[in-house]
Amino acid sequence: MLHIPPSLKHKKFFYLWLGQLISITGTQMQLWALFWHVNQLDENPIALGGIGVARIFPVIIFSLIGGALADSVDRRKVMFATQSIAALLALTLALLTQFGNVTIWHIYFITALQAVVVAFDGPSRQALIPNLLPKKDLPNAFSMTFTAFQAGAVLGPALSGILISSFGQEAVYYFNAISFVAVLFALFMIGDVPQSIAEKAAGISVDSIKDGFRFIFSKPVIFSTMMLDFVATFFASANTLMPIIATDVLNVGVVEYGYLSAASAVGAVTVALVISQVKELRKQGTLFLGSVIVFGITTLIFGLTRSVVVAWLALAVTGAADGVSTIIRNTIRQLQTPDHIRGRMTSINQIFFQGGPQLGEIEAGVVAQLFGASFAVITGGLGCILGTLWIVWKWPQLRSYNGDEPMLAGATAD
Repeated sequence: MLHIPPSLKHKKFFYLWLGQLISITGTQMQLWALFWHVNQLDENPIALGGIGVARIFPVIIFSLIGGALADSVDRRKVMFATQSIAALLALTLALLTQFGNVTIWHIYFITALQAVVVAFDGPSRQALIPNLLPKKDLPNAFSMTFTAFQAGAVLGPALSGILISSFGQEAVYYFNAISFVAVLFALFMIGDVPQSIAEKAAGISVDSIKDGFRFIFSKPVIFSTMMLDFVATFFASANTLMPIIATDVLNVGVVEYGYLSAASAVGAVTVALVISQVKELRKQGTLFLGSVIVFGITTLIFGLTRSVVVAWLALAVTGAADGVSTIIRNTIRQLQTPDHIRGRMTSINQIFFQGGPQLGEIEAGVVAQLFGASFAVITGGLGCILGTLWIVWKWPQLRSYNGDEPMLAGATAD
């Protein structure tokens, strides 16, 4: 019998979770609409790789500052600012598109600005969650956060294709701009949230950022999960090439493109809901590594098939595998990191989990330009599998991680 996940019984977390669910739907709609939009403006695969370029450099440059900021000031206030700016950027893109003035360079520039916002928003948002509920409910909270993200990723691409075909590209961008209001309202309802301000980081400084790196390098279990996250998403990042796979390989249109884009999230939501009903996950290291191997295998199948049904199913399984991986690695990192340094840990991790897919989009675009989209996806799947095996060899302690190891003390809600 299904039960209400324990994390949603905490009012402050529930407000944030619901706001994110709405906002993520708009963000995912815009993401997949951007891929389609760029492909309509320039059919060369390398043009899609430009989105990755626009997103990666702001993340690398500003994430570390965003992490130090999250440990030094009120994380809720940071989110108020970032969510407001993100809404204005989406509105700007909608207006440029509606009045016929948008170019591919406008898209790249606005995408880069949105990446700057993410670099500041991500550390504060993820570090805020452990302050909203007791430590014992934190694994469930990350499971539900992932569920919200993937539910938005199911609805977003599907709605994106329908809106584009019915009302035009700009309709997606307008919807995304409005969706940020949900998070702003949630932050207002949450009210003040106590947090542990970093003892050594009263402000943003090089020393405070170095403390974050020193902490991560001293924790092999945390560092190895970041490395695996980067390797898997770098090689098996097929999202950027989806418009080309849909139109040139599977021979379908924008609506079917939306359904294919949502397939991964359908699998992820399914597995996240299953995990939300499980009280305790054991043998987490084995589950984590196995899920990444499955992710690589099903990416390989997606690259090989010419059937829309098989492609959809393969993408759904990649999403399920990624869901298991994401929930476990986020739980490991947050439980093994004290609150006063959690923002900096999250910001460094953001470079890995944002950098992997964005650099992967560039790599996929270049390989697709030279050898074709299917070849890029197939070699990416193989690279994911080989990279995972290397990490298992390099950090064998990850495989033996069970999930009941001692948790570091952190400042969480009562």
